[in-house]
Amino acid sequence: MTTRETHSVGAPCRVDTFQPDPRAAMDFYGPLFGWSFDDPTPMPAGLEGDYFTARVRGRRVAGIGQAPPLSLPTWNTYVRVDDVAETLARAEQAGGARMAGPFGVGSGGVLAVVADATGVPFCLWRPGESDGDELANEPNSWAMSSLHTTDVERAQAFYGSIFDWQLESVPNAPFSMWRRSGRVVAVVTATDGVAVPPHWSVNFAVRDADSIARHAVELGGTVLMAPTNTPGFRSAVIGDPQGGFIAVSAAS
Repeated sequence: MTTRETHSVGAPCRVDTFQPDPRAAMDFYGPLFGWSFDDPTPMPAGLEGDYFTARVRGRRVAGIGQAPPLSLPTWNTYVRVDDVAETLARAEQAGGARMAGPFGVGSGGVLAVVADATGVPFCLWRPGESDGDELANEPNSWAMSSLHTTDVERAQAFYGSIFDWQLESVPNAPFSMWRRSGRVVAVVTATDGVAVPPHWSVNFAVRDADSIARHAVELGGTVLMAPTNTPGFRSAVIGDPQGGFIAVSAAS
């Protein structure tokens, strides 16, 4: 995927997944991507369970936390902000809705979950000592997040007003790019909401999409979209054993 800058306010800056059984998720994603994990830390106040930071070569790439009771596994995309409460207020004025938080997260970090104007959840993040994902855009790390929405125009109005994202069409492609200050920050794709439900998807860079798909099945996962050639990439969508799913892409 296109290399992005992740450290500016208004840019997606980190990803993680909340799973019914975090340790089972570690047993899947660890071997799949070669991730190691830190010792557990408590989830934010108001949430139960542990959180595990995932690393490649000692640098943070993602996290795995305890999902609330009866919740389905999700992969989450976080957008960096200066003030979570102020951004929540602007999001509500733009047609979004607060879903959870703000929560304090050790050493001064703050997060909140908000639904955009089309109803798709994502997270706001004001870092404390942790400054987002330390490794991105490299194999076995986060490459891009993509909004799948039934209303691209309404989504553009929302994210444009909150984060100053500008939509840019891509010739002969089924998606568009979002840019902020000239830099690519995310992708948006129209969906009918049936075959592909509205959501923020998370894409990881890999060296070989075919071998990753095979390995996912060996680890108890599934292949939702078999490896497919797209302009410049070979991509697949895989599901983990608990029902979470991600995309993977290898440069071709």
